[in-house]
Amino acid sequence: MKKIFLLILIVTLTSCTNTGVIVTFDDEKSNAIRTHYENYLNNDMDGLKSLWASDLEVFLNSTEAISTDELVVLLQAQHATFDPITMSWGQNEQEDIGQWVETTTYPAGPANDAVTVTQTWFNWNATSKLTGETINLPAHISFLWNEDGKIAQEFHNYDTGEMTAAIEAVQAASASE
Repeated sequence: MKKIFLLILIVTLTSCTNTGVIVTFDDEKSNAIRTHYENYLNNDMDGLKSLWASDLEVFLNSTEAISTDELVVLLQAQHATFDPITMSWGQNEQEDIGQWVETTTYPAGPANDAVTVTQTWFNWNATSKLTGETINLPAHISFLWNEDGKIAQEFHNYDTGEMTAAIEAVQAASASE
């Protein structure tokens, strides 16, 4: 009986131990991403660049990274094609908070170094300047931070089909003028 009690006690104590994973919502990195998104919505490329590491890697639904210059061209094309662009999070009657932003710090483990990741979820809403059609697509973007407090990697996960088609339509209309 003593052994069973001791076993239950050990299991209970070890199941309550901290794993070292820390999730925050209103920390420096989460707030930096909120500002980063404001820079995006305001088409402030210099503001965006201020948070990017010089060797930033961006993965757009791919395992192959694009360059910062390629990313800037894509963001500028979005702003040339759509107005307004918004990023919303909220359901039903709940208040729209803009984006869901959380930062998680993972300790080093047997197969990984310690890492801090800020993850975001939102609906990207944009109205085409050409057609007036509004696109609403759910998006998830993760940001990995370097030791200097800059974004080292971005992982964009969302269906770009409608967005790409609208950008190509605007570019085609401009070319035919």
